[in-house]
Amino acid sequence: MSIAALSRMVKFEHSLFALPFAASAVVLVAADARLDPLRLVLVAVAVVAARTAAMAMNRLADRAFDAENPRTRARELVTGAVSPLSAWALLGAGAAAFVAAAWAIAPLCGALALPVLAVLLGYSYAKRFTWAVHLWLGVAQALGPIGVAIALTGRAPPAALVLGVGVGAWVAGFDVLYSLQDMEFDRGARLHSIPARFGVAGALLWARLLHAVAALAIAAAGLLAGRGAGWLAGSVLMVAVLGAEHLYAAPGGQLRKERIGAAFFSFNAFASVAFAACALADLVLRARAP
Repeated sequence: MSIAALSRMVKFEHSLFALPFAASAVVLVAADARLDPLRLVLVAVAVVAARTAAMAMNRLADRAFDAENPRTRARELVTGAVSPLSAWALLGAGAAAFVAAAWAIAPLCGALALPVLAVLLGYSYAKRFTWAVHLWLGVAQALGPIGVAIALTGRAPPAALVLGVGVGAWVAGFDVLYSLQDMEFDRGARLHSIPARFGVAGALLWARLLHAVAALAIAAAGLLAGRGAGWLAGSVLMVAVLGAEHLYAAPGGQLRKERIGAAFFSFNAFASVAFAACALADLVLRARAP
């Protein structure tokens, strides 16, 4: 086993989906926030640690299913590249780092850490009993921007709550698209998902509606916080990228399964990084304005 195998197991590079919106949440509350370097580092550690623990839990929970699914048989826990003991150790380390970082930020954050972990880790079992598993993931991801706001200001202002809704809807939407790859397997294994419950057409509609909510909420969060042209530009860019993602994955409403992987990572990673860059540019421009 190697560090590289552990990194592949939890798809460490997918932190690109989480950290940019954590940075955007910083921009959103910057006027009322404590932005000392140590606090910002602790926030970043908490975000990455929580995501790592959640991914390790997901791989452990799904190990038996992954071994049966042709798409996932090459995953590290199935092939033996990572042992269950190592995955549990990574899960424990990620959870401990998250809780420790939260307590180091503030007692309130520390008190909220375990309930947040319960939501994050519980997602891995949701597909066993509810087709709303993607919405559960959305709620888990919505806690990120809200948690950043609490960590930096001691409260969750309306703008942060709305941004949380936007991020949660964005993640839930692309998770619905991604799970279309496993629709038939999920039905055969009696696992629950929006594609398994509503079929291809229904899942595509769910994904579009969730991404419409995401675009509106992210733009509204900027308005509530009094952000400027940079945030607006990022919101417009987000709408364009989400639209392109749907056109690429399902041109004319016809699903192209072979394109889902690229749509999942490339489009969404670009959307989150580009939006964060626009949000940070907005912060800089506001700071330089007379």
